[in-house]
Amino acid sequence: MTPEPVAVLHQALLPPLIDGLRKEAKPGGYSDGGADIAHALRMAGVNVVTPEQFPDVRKALDWVFPDTINGIRAATDAGASTLWANTVLFVGHPLEAVLEDVDIVGQLPAAMHAYDDKFETNQMLAEAGLPMARSFLLSGTARERVCALKDVEQECAARGMDFPLMIKPVRGRGSQGVTLVANIGQLRRAAAALIEAATFGDMLMVEEYLDGDEMTVTVMPPASPRPDGSHVQSHWALRPVHRFDQRNGVAPYNGDVLVTANSAAIDEERLREPTIVSMMESCVAAGALVDARAAIRIDCRADRHGSFKLFDLNMKPNMTGPGRPGRDDQDCLSAIAARADGWSYVDMLQAMLSAKWRQHAHR
Repeated sequence: MTPEPVAVLHQALLPPLIDGLRKEAKPGGYSDGGADIAHALRMAGVNVVTPEQFPDVRKALDWVFPDTINGIRAATDAGASTLWANTVLFVGHPLEAVLEDVDIVGQLPAAMHAYDDKFETNQMLAEAGLPMARSFLLSGTARERVCALKDVEQECAARGMDFPLMIKPVRGRGSQGVTLVANIGQLRRAAAALIEAATFGDMLMVEEYLDGDEMTVTVMPPASPRPDGSHVQSHWALRPVHRFDQRNGVAPYNGDVLVTANSAAIDEERLREPTIVSMMESCVAAGALVDARAAIRIDCRADRHGSFKLFDLNMKPNMTGPGRPGRDDQDCLSAIAARADGWSYVDMLQAMLSAKWRQHAHR
């Protein structure tokens, strides 16, 4: 066993309302993926601390601590010197209190807080010169930089954004609330329903629809080794994964359709295509711009000319994988990419663990 004990945290805290916007909590709070991580690492010889002395491989919560004050304290009291934050972080999250005391696998809470705002993140990346899907904000009433629903047709025309278009939550999770609309009537009805339900807050994004291939790229932090064992002093990307069999233009939620059923890593030949090379370079640049300290995943689509644009940066990608009973088909998108590059699921996890970080004390 390795000497430095690791504990995995799952989401027990509801994400807060941030500027009127909410990211819905995932059912189970990522405990399934957290248990997959903890089990796989333990089987590989990592000293994994768990809430139960003898965790049941079929019970996810036996393997993960809640991301509450008491849960974090229980993990460190049990000896954990590294906390794997398999949860959604934000400013004011209890993890902030221990950033100088333990090593972290995960993002800086302030960074996830900021970059979970898909609109502001995409605007920042566009201003940095990266190819981003065009979008604007929409709400029931007009406010600064936000279009009123009654004015949406004129806004689309002024921006040269033709139908079909996508509407989506600003702080969404996966494909929740993401809708392809074919005309102004569908846009008004779908947007009005989402705004009225207020599940994700009172604002939405209207985004150009890109009808070409969809790819997702996992970007790893600088401290993590590559599959060939080499190290670089910058962010780098695993092989892109092609997403197919979308439903109404949207990749279905992985709780409804396993990603292993509609996703496959691209082959070596495609890796050399200029459009793929350019897309991967853009994703790596985005990882550096958001100061990604753990793996992130960026969704991209090709436009009508075959050029890829980035449209969704995920600071906390799903990290499920095989190992526990009944989980053999649970490879996440990042694990699919890792396998194509020669890594097993646990190889990828160990690379992520090697990139753990600790915040330096301010003097």
